[in-house]
Amino acid sequence: MPLSKGEHAHFVTTDWLVENLRSPDLVVIDASWYLPDEKRDAHAEYLAGHIPGAVFFDIDAIADRSTSLPHMLPDPVTFSSAMRKLGIGDGMRAVVYDGAGLFSAPRVWWTLRVFGMSDVAVLEGGLPQWKAEGRPLEEGAVQRQPRHFTARLDHGALASQRDVERQLRAGVQLVDARSAARFAGEEPEPRPGVRPGHIPGSLNLPYRDLVVNGRLRPRAELEKKIAAAGVDLSRPITTTCGSGISAAILSLAFESVGRSSVPVYDGSWTEWGGRTDLPAETGKARATA
Repeated sequence: MPLSKGEHAHFVTTDWLVENLRSPDLVVIDASWYLPDEKRDAHAEYLAGHIPGAVFFDIDAIADRSTSLPHMLPDPVTFSSAMRKLGIGDGMRAVVYDGAGLFSAPRVWWTLRVFGMSDVAVLEGGLPQWKAEGRPLEEGAVQRQPRHFTARLDHGALASQRDVERQLRAGVQLVDARSAARFAGEEPEPRPGVRPGHIPGSLNLPYRDLVVNGRLRPRAELEKKIAAAGVDLSRPITTTCGSGISAAILSLAFESVGRSSVPVYDGSWTEWGGRTDLPAETGKARATA
C-alpha cells in the first residue's frame, strides 16, 4: 500500500484515500470507540456520517465474550466470522480511522495484523481531518459482499498476564500509555473494582504526549519523548494501558521509529489492577516526559 509522504509508515493521507477509495481490494474501516465517561455512541455517530463505503468495526462486539474483561481479542474462528460479515477478506488492503483523530484506530490496526492481515494503514488525522477538509460523508450502514478471511493468530504480537510477569522478570520494558495521574494512582480508575496505580517496574509514556491533531508527532519528537520516559529502544518492549486500546497507539509509535512488532498486553490494567493477588504500585514513574 502506498503510504503518505510524511515521516511515519503505517499511515495514509486523506488525499491518498480519496484517490483510492473505490479500489476493489481496499476496505475502509471506522474503528471509533470512546471511553465510557465520554458518553458518545460510536455506532450511532457512524450511522449519522462516515467515510463513503466504510464498515463499522465494533471493538466491544468483536471480542471474547467468555470473559468479563472488556474487548479482549476473540479466538481466530470468531474473528474470521466477524470479518466475513464485514466483507473483509484475504488479499485485501485496509485503511482504519476513528472519530477522535487517533485513538482507537491503532487498536484495530493492531488487531487486524495480529490475525494475519499485513496491508493495514491508519488514516492520518482521522475523521476530524476528513470533515475539516470538506470531504464527502455517507449515512447509514454499509453492507459489503461477504469474503473469506483466514485468521492466523500471531501469539508474539500480544501478551497475557502471565506473559507480562515472565517478561518483567526477564527485563522486558513494560510501557504504560495511561496518563501520569492514573499511572501514579492519583486519579481513580474509570472501571469499578480496579485499583489505582500501575504494574511494578513499568514505565509511563502517556499516549497523549505522542499525538497532535490526529497524527503522531514528528519522528525526532517521538524519539525525544520515548527517551525521556526511560524507554530503551534497543531492548524488548511490551505496551499496556487501561484496557488495551491506547497501548496500541504506543505500539504504532514504536513501529514508526523503527521498532517492529511491539506486543500489547491485552488485559492491561483492567485485568491486573482488578486482581488483588497481583502486586501494584502507586507514585510517579521513574522517568517521565
